[in-house]
Amino acid sequence: MTLNEKLEILSDAAKYDSSCSSSGSDRSNNCIGIGSGASSGICHSWGIDGRCISLLKILFTNYCIYDCKYCINRKSNNVKRTSFTVDEVVSLTINFYKRNYIEGLFLSSGIIKDENFTMEMLYQVAKKLRTEHNFHGYIHLKAIPGADYNLIKKAGLYADRLSINIELPSEKSLKLLAPDKSKQNILQPMKYIGENYINSIEEKKKYKYYQNFSPAGQSTQLIVGATPETDYQIIKLSENLYNKFNLKRVYYSAYIPVNKNENLPVLAPPLEREHRLYQADWLIRFYNFTHDELLSEKNPNFNMNYDPKVNWALNNIDFFPLEVNKASYEALLRVPGIGPLGAKKIISIRRMSNINFEILKKIGIVLKRAKYFITCNGKYLENFNFNLLPEFLKEKKINYNQLRLF
Repeated sequence: MTLNEKLEILSDAAKYDSSCSSSGSDRSNNCIGIGSGASSGICHSWGIDGRCISLLKILFTNYCIYDCKYCINRKSNNVKRTSFTVDEVVSLTINFYKRNYIEGLFLSSGIIKDENFTMEMLYQVAKKLRTEHNFHGYIHLKAIPGADYNLIKKAGLYADRLSINIELPSEKSLKLLAPDKSKQNILQPMKYIGENYINSIEEKKKYKYYQNFSPAGQSTQLIVGATPETDYQIIKLSENLYNKFNLKRVYYSAYIPVNKNENLPVLAPPLEREHRLYQADWLIRFYNFTHDELLSEKNPNFNMNYDPKVNWALNNIDFFPLEVNKASYEALLRVPGIGPLGAKKIISIRRMSNINFEILKKIGIVLKRAKYFITCNGKYLENFNFNLLPEFLKEKKINYNQLRLF
């Protein structure tokens, strides 16, 4: 099989993994190598559903000893199989970079032979790129659950980011659809990577030339809609992962029906659901919301008409209106249309002068949303009927379609 045929098969097989992102790395060039992982050296573009499409995104192999019911590469599927060699992946990465096709590498893999053998191959790719080709671009490796910790540690010394995909939001669903995997084999390596990441940061403060471990942190992916878990269960899990394992990102991937099975849904969930989970994830990470403020067991799924922040505001209307000249930073973050940057600008400006709506418009506050929840000097921007507030804030319906990457 030619290299082009392998590339066609293994790039197509990788499109179901959404957990790749080049943000967070600051690996700079030493002027004698090629590539750069610094912010100015990574030129990524984002699809409408949030996927990063600037990396060479491939599987090392689509052979797999696992039989996960939702996966196109499960061992019982009759699909064309192939595998790269370490040198082939290295050559593709270098040549694609030199042609300005990519700015980095995202390398995942099916499980070939066993977990340790697969992890060794991924590690060798990263090591060769760094040591033999002096490649300073971005490298994201998939850490293999069940692999030896020593191999994961060595891979983390050469990769910018490691990721281990949880994929299914509960242990019950994991046993039902991925019987070869175990919760322990997924969470323990995630904990190990998180601890080593924090330790690397602390050691770097003491020793200037201490080698970084996965400097862009770790991420994971959750499949949405393959199993009956609610949005409440999913964001509760995500919040716990952020708090316990020092994750940088949780990616949400709307289930794509590629296999027929009695335990799998026939239709894919609406992409709006994936979008709402990303919005909620953002609120948890940057707006100081908690999962139980956004949803509850009584109301376990997001409203498709309103984004999670607007929905919270409508359900807590007694919290408003806020006077922008007096409200705290934390309170301002609760206002639809005001983000962390806008809230900081408001706090900074009002130390020197009184704030009015014209100033808010100039500093980028989204007044078409915020005006219903704030006052300036005790006054609203305009008169409006509060009984119609939900209608004012209802989002226009957009027919989302899954992005074609290849």
